[in-house]
Amino acid sequence: MAKAAPKRGKNKDNARRSKKKISVLAQEKVDYVDYKDINLLRRFMSDRAKIRARRVSGNDSQQQKEIARAIKNAREMALLPYTNRVTTQRGGGRDRGDRGDRGDRGLRLENAEIRETETVDAIEETFTEVEAVEIDMVEIEAVETAAEVTE
Repeated sequence: MAKAAPKRGKNKDNARRSKKKISVLAQEKVDYVDYKDINLLRRFMSDRAKIRARRVSGNDSQQQKEIARAIKNAREMALLPYTNRVTTQRGGGRDRGDRGDRGDRGLRLENAEIRETETVDAIEETFTEVEAVEIDMVEIEAVETAAEVTE
């Protein structure tokens, strides 16, 4: 069996992580992490309201426990959200109108469109009937008021 050649030079991963990240708590000299200090806690949360990891935030284990507990208390008190929903528009991809090559699915879409137009027609008929009734009611009221005036 051949032996593996010894590694020469620096490991690229270690070279990248040569400088340790400094915690925000240490920079600002925060002694006590308060659950009511929302501005501080938001710095340790992602855009989706997840608690950032120690390696990302630069906290030591004790600081991370304090931050996590404060964030969880703030969430319980409804000062911070449990989640933030991030909405993005989906990419174009294929055209939604192109369903001719899908067999039955295209027919189902056509049937749905027919049902939709039938529903719209039924609603329009209902509105015209309601308008006719309202006009009749106005005419009846006009006749009644005219009858009252002549009496």
